[in-house]
Amino acid sequence: MTKPARIGADQFLRLPLLPLLAAQGISVRRKARFLPEPTGPREGREGRGPRLRLLIAGDSSAAGVGAGTQAQALSGQLVAQLAKSHSVEWRLEAMTGHTTLDTLKRLDGLTDQFDAAITALGVNDVTRGVTKKRFVEHQSRLMHLITDQLGARRVIVTAVPQMGRFPALPQPLAWVLGRQAARLDQGLQQVATEFPQIRHLSIDLPDDPALAASDGYHPSPKAYAIWAHEAAELLRQA
Repeated sequence: MTKPARIGADQFLRLPLLPLLAAQGISVRRKARFLPEPTGPREGREGRGPRLRLLIAGDSSAAGVGAGTQAQALSGQLVAQLAKSHSVEWRLEAMTGHTTLDTLKRLDGLTDQFDAAITALGVNDVTRGVTKKRFVEHQSRLMHLITDQLGARRVIVTAVPQMGRFPALPQPLAWVLGRQAARLDQGLQQVATEFPQIRHLSIDLPDDPALAASDGYHPSPKAYAIWAHEAAELLRQA
């Protein structure tokens, strides 16, 4: 018999905390500093060596929000790392606000084939109230699409960010969202174990203000550099 899912303390306390959480959510949105997606190309070719067709997909972090140009964002810094040993043909398919389901629909229209892919998703699933069960379903469908339809033999799924550490979020909102983010990441790790092509990338960044963008919500170019380095290393190992 399957054991019932344990209810977390944050889930138990959401109802009594609801008025405060709602007020904090409204306040965060009102005070939020909107950062645009960075300028620069979203596809190209760079480097010399064996051919590597790379897909970068996901939400605003995959799109590079927090950086001024794509060269400073995940795409530019990851391609620069990989181009040291490969001829990288890359494509960025990401948009601010996208959930896993949004990305699934976006990629379903692609006809290109890829050797490798990296995804960054989860924050918008958390803020939209997507359950862990539904998140796992959407991520599983997305991974099937990337590995089967798009042909990727190596896939890096970036962990759902630790939202409880976002500078822009006050307590207890940060705690509640952070617990849900951790819950969804557990589901993401579960999905990753079901595909031999997939590796889960968890990045444990220090509490350094220089790693956060000016909105307190997105990575800075310095954080993107760390992320790109770790993703490149994981792709080489795979």
